[in-house]
Amino acid sequence: MTATDETANVAANLDVKKVTFAAIDRLFLKATIETRGPVPPDGDPGINGVTYRIAFDKSATRRDVSKAAVVWTIRGVANGRGPDRGGPASRYVVSGAGAEPEVSVAGNTISLKGILPQELAGASEVVTTIDAGTGTPPSVSNWVSVKLPLTDLRSPEVDLSGTTKKDGPFPVAFEGFHWAEIPRAQDVTCSVIKALGDKFDFFATYSDFRVDNPEGGTPSTGPRGQTVSGIGTTTNGLENYCSQGQLQWMFVEPVSTSAVQIQERSPDGRMTDYNYAMSQIGHELGHRWAADARALVNGETITLGPVHWAAGVHLPAAFPYSNPVEADAMGGSTWKENGDGTYTQLDRDYYSPAKGWSWLALYLMGLAKPDEVPPFFILRNLQRTGQSDANGHPIFKGDKTIITIADVIAAMGPRVPDFDHAQKKFNTAIVVMTMHGNQPTKELITAANNISEHWIAYWSKTTGGRSTVTVNPK
Repeated sequence: MTATDETANVAANLDVKKVTFAAIDRLFLKATIETRGPVPPDGDPGINGVTYRIAFDKSATRRDVSKAAVVWTIRGVANGRGPDRGGPASRYVVSGAGAEPEVSVAGNTISLKGILPQELAGASEVVTTIDAGTGTPPSVSNWVSVKLPLTDLRSPEVDLSGTTKKDGPFPVAFEGFHWAEIPRAQDVTCSVIKALGDKFDFFATYSDFRVDNPEGGTPSTGPRGQTVSGIGTTTNGLENYCSQGQLQWMFVEPVSTSAVQIQERSPDGRMTDYNYAMSQIGHELGHRWAADARALVNGETITLGPVHWAAGVHLPAAFPYSNPVEADAMGGSTWKENGDGTYTQLDRDYYSPAKGWSWLALYLMGLAKPDEVPPFFILRNLQRTGQSDANGHPIFKGDKTIITIADVIAAMGPRVPDFDHAQKKFNTAIVVMTMHGNQPTKELITAANNISEHWIAYWSKTTGGRSTVTVNPK
């Protein structure tokens, strides 16, 4: 199935010469766009703003592809990350119902695949329009159209309530369900602060409804108020959250009563006493200070994160919460040196069950003096040996570099305010949310109150009693 271009005199990578469609396993449609010249790959700064769109419609050809029933879009963006931050400086991203995120570039072609969504169910043929251009919105440089028969394709998305035996069999079948849109973090804080005042360091939100996000718990965000320097991050955007300086960090989205991160026990019964909730709130609110630190060792800057401590960093919890031996709540590992060039990982870089914070994290939080942070190390070039100890802990090889708090301070400067002047009392807003017009369920209120009590106790234990947290709305 091919189509030929109708225009010329455009940039070679935007001059669409041919479009090929192929059915894969009767479930996926692969679209390959061939252009007159080479298509820039990921990492090429020239892809920024370049857009390829494939529109599918049951009606006649449209020049305005944005009005089609389904549009798959490939767009080049410059994200500024670079190889040292985990990705190329520029890359292609995909959007559109049913489209998969992977893009393949080879010579003069760029391709993607996906499933045809419910909007095209029952169609035996669709009109496809393909265009290429640059800018936002795209200024179209070239376009082609073709009729696409769908006899070799069948959408796996079905309305299960209206499906009968005669409709099958299905190689794959699913029905998509959509939940409420995620409330904006800024709207949450602004609503509470305007009603109760700017008196909260943290916000943790819980709801009796799900949000349209596959993550059961929540990531975190915030302006990092109460200005702190020497930890790798800075205060930014307080006004967007309606805070004059108090607000530090918060949940991005509410944790619903259907998630294990709000329930008293895990589904398998192995974790009780709101341990999952503590692992969530402790870890996410801990992002206010960690884990963006780095160290300067013998002239080399070593990144200890970013975002979470790297698996090779030896950071045992100073005041463990769930087990006698724990890694830091923000990641890292607890390593045992075996004396033969190998290391046993006693606890790993995953924050559940709930864990305490390392001496390094406590220093960044302002809850430990520099001389209380013992030397630690990072293992780089980690490799599994294929062996485990008697308790099943995996054994690795790695290149060890010892790090001191002086190395951290050399890279980032001293923490300001220091231990003697740092904040020691924090207040948390535990916010319950329900759908407009409804009252919160008894289950939600009970869980929020219990989490509040456990959060106060968790904070005290994992900071060694050096700090307190309250849950006070007044």
